[in-house]
Amino acid sequence: MNNNLILVTGAAGYVGSHCLVELLNNGYDVVVIDNCSNSIHLNGKNMPESLIRVQSITGRQLVNFYKEDINNVTKLEEIFNKHRFIAVMHFAALKAVGESCKIPLDYYHNNVSGTITLLEVMRKYGVKKFIFSSSATVYGYPDYLPIDENHRTGNGCTNPYGRTKYFIEEILKDLCASEKGWCVASLRYFNPVGAHESGEIGEDPQGIPNNLMPFISQVAVRRQPFLKVFGNDFKTADGTGVRDYIHIMDLAAGHSITLENILKKEWTGWNVYNFGAGTGYSVLDVIAAFEESTGINIPYKICNRRAGDVDELWADIRKAQNKLNWKPKWTLKDMCAHSWKWQSKYPMGYRTLRHKQQHDTNDGNLNGNFMANNNNVDNFVQLSQQQQQRKEHFLDMSMMENKTANETLLKTKIFKGKRFALEVNNNEEDIIV
Repeated sequence: MNNNLILVTGAAGYVGSHCLVELLNNGYDVVVIDNCSNSIHLNGKNMPESLIRVQSITGRQLVNFYKEDINNVTKLEEIFNKHRFIAVMHFAALKAVGESCKIPLDYYHNNVSGTITLLEVMRKYGVKKFIFSSSATVYGYPDYLPIDENHRTGNGCTNPYGRTKYFIEEILKDLCASEKGWCVASLRYFNPVGAHESGEIGEDPQGIPNNLMPFISQVAVRRQPFLKVFGNDFKTADGTGVRDYIHIMDLAAGHSITLENILKKEWTGWNVYNFGAGTGYSVLDVIAAFEESTGINIPYKICNRRAGDVDELWADIRKAQNKLNWKPKWTLKDMCAHSWKWQSKYPMGYRTLRHKQQHDTNDGNLNGNFMANNNNVDNFVQLSQQQQQRKEHFLDMSMMENKTANETLLKTKIFKGKRFALEVNNNEEDIIV
């Protein structure tokens, strides 16, 4: 029997995939569950591209991957019946603040009900070690700074997403108080940013980014024309909002260290930890750090501040430092540099490889016709270049007018002096490299 097996839910996501790298590198065996609702799949593969990259980075195969939803109790029980877990690491959740205001029932069903279903199955199979992916949103408006774990929660949670995290924490506290044997750690993240230092996995938001760092990175690769800075009238040194940013791999290390601790016999009950850098940076600080670490100018425009945005938020991380012996390793410039490494290698995120892999199978030749189906723009792109020339010069593209019925609109973008063709289909853009 494997006594080192961890169940990881939502492992294909941004935080989950980076934490998975840390777990595998530290010798844990894992079973992965993800419903893949926000995942990118290439070439018809069942496994999301992020998890395929995790295998490449770690040199370990994810032999137990289940494309399932945590609300499906029958499938969950099948998985628990097949595998004997020592702990569960729970990332599976919907997480877009704006979206949660539009479809709150979906958020409560997926996040809260899904977690309850998972906990009930865990209890049935005697698995009572649990790490919960929480959020600093549970604190609401800060009463004081920096925010420590004793700060009140639930007051001023301004959106359904934040409330789901708060409700789940209350459920977990009640569970630990009422039933012996549970050991739960709730990790309250502030603002995870950056990417794995290899640049092979990173944050890949679908649509316009909601978070600062991926927005800056997309401006840098010219996917977005400029950065919107929401407000310059905050009560801060430069007038822009101040937040605590933590490198994603520091957060991943925090999960692994927390797991190591909750597996100890003396650890029981409810435990909560802040994970941040312990320092606040303004929006302009982050822009300056990105420009300095990459040499790329980031154009921005000041826009009206958003309702509910507070002046400053940053974490007191002394509890995690003292009790877990954890401390952040990476600087703000590292966060920027690693974000840029990921985005510059894969300008369209995980989709970047879709057509690259298709062309590479054509005996080293890049010859193809791609048609457009668009009433307003009828373009035809003919790519003709040897594979070696592509490596040296990238793609030489010519745009030709065509009026064929079943077309796929193609347009070009310039990035770092190289031209990319972007396929626009069903409101998505896929880069052809």
